[in-house]
Amino acid sequence: MKCAIILAGGKGTRMKSDKPKVMCEVIFEPMINYVVWAVKEAGIEDICVITGYRHEVVEAHLATLDGDIKTALQEPQLGTGHAVMQARDFISRHYDDDILILNGDGPLMDADTISKSYAYHKGNSNAITLVSAVVENPFSFGRIKRDKNGTLLRIVEEKDATPSEKEIHEINSGTYWFTGKGLLYAINNLSNDNAQKEYYLTDALEVLIRNGDNKGAYICEHSESTLGANDHRQLSDLNTLMRERINDRLMIEVGVDIPCTDGVMIGKDVKIGNSTQILPNTIILGNTEIGEGCVIGPNTYIKDSKIGEGVILDNCKILDSTIEDGVDCGPFVKVRGGSVLKKDVHVGNFVEVKNSIIGEGTKSAHLTYIGDSDVGAGVNFGCGTVTCNYDGKNKTRCKIGDGAFIGCNTNLIAPVEVGEMAYIAAGSTITDDIPKDALSVARAKQVNKEGWVQKKKPYKNMK
Repeated sequence: MKCAIILAGGKGTRMKSDKPKVMCEVIFEPMINYVVWAVKEAGIEDICVITGYRHEVVEAHLATLDGDIKTALQEPQLGTGHAVMQARDFISRHYDDDILILNGDGPLMDADTISKSYAYHKGNSNAITLVSAVVENPFSFGRIKRDKNGTLLRIVEEKDATPSEKEIHEINSGTYWFTGKGLLYAINNLSNDNAQKEYYLTDALEVLIRNGDNKGAYICEHSESTLGANDHRQLSDLNTLMRERINDRLMIEVGVDIPCTDGVMIGKDVKIGNSTQILPNTIILGNTEIGEGCVIGPNTYIKDSKIGEGVILDNCKILDSTIEDGVDCGPFVKVRGGSVLKKDVHVGNFVEVKNSIIGEGTKSAHLTYIGDSDVGAGVNFGCGTVTCNYDGKNKTRCKIGDGAFIGCNTNLIAPVEVGEMAYIAAGSTITDDIPKDALSVARAKQVNKEGWVQKKKPYKNMK
């Protein structure tokens, strides 16, 4: 059986943020989310997270993720070895199992690396397996010291490394596999005999070597999987790498067309059909699905929405809504609040749709607000139409039947019902229901008072 301990107690002082370090975001998700997802994707469900700085924030967030994630508090924080000691009960319960330990601020760690390192760990009957990587610039990382035969000897920290050891390019990622028995023995024998008086998990390797246990280091295939972030510059680098990883997968494995990736940020769980084109400065997040043959962007934001096939979204913001096949939106359109735009709807520039169902083939070309409304098929909204759905206290709905024509600058004062094929004259304020096939005119009679301007002189430059 496998289980995992995730170290998530750090403050991240160099981030200069009030957030716990693991709550800093990559592609709009806390870093720890990616670590939990990778662990679960590798088939590990029993997880213990070690919290510390602002632990209540991390614990509250973990409660929103799927699964029963256990936590243990490290207070005060006396090193990575001390952090693992706080999970002693968890380790004891998994004495006969294998335990993965990894950092909560390493969002690029992936399930493939976890699974392959575990296979190496089991295949060599190791008590401890380090996950290492060969990197071009090893500065600041602990180096993996081996003998001339390649046998693992120890981890040498940057500050302790000799000039020749600093030339080593194999680094420690901070990810480990232990047997439960080996880990319990190691933490029971760690020493804090150092200037900082802290317990370091890296020392577990030498403890187990002295005990005669098997050890090894698995060199991961993708060195970026080992990266973390200590400041916002490094966090930006992680965002770039994650963005490229997701975009590459969609282009290569799915056939999504991203002709220019500038500003394109797509969430890990977003699903996009082949031959859909994603244009620059487009952000797609959350539980979003997009069908085939769409054109999304430029400058479009979509979150937690379902987009059909053949949809065009140009300079749009789509939140928690459904856009069916053949819909054309934009530019400068906002759709939100659980709205549904049915097949072949056209929504043009500067239109907002909120908590409404828009029937097939309905058109709203420009400058319109449709809120809390049930709109039939084939309706035409003239420029400047407003559904007045809020009276200052309550929100109520409008209902508009199939084929209705709403003239320009119409105000529909909810609750009101417009019948099928009804026709509303431009400039009307509708307060009562309109029967089907009726013409409704609701505006004051025009009155022209000749000579009024010269008599009243209302303009500043008139004497």
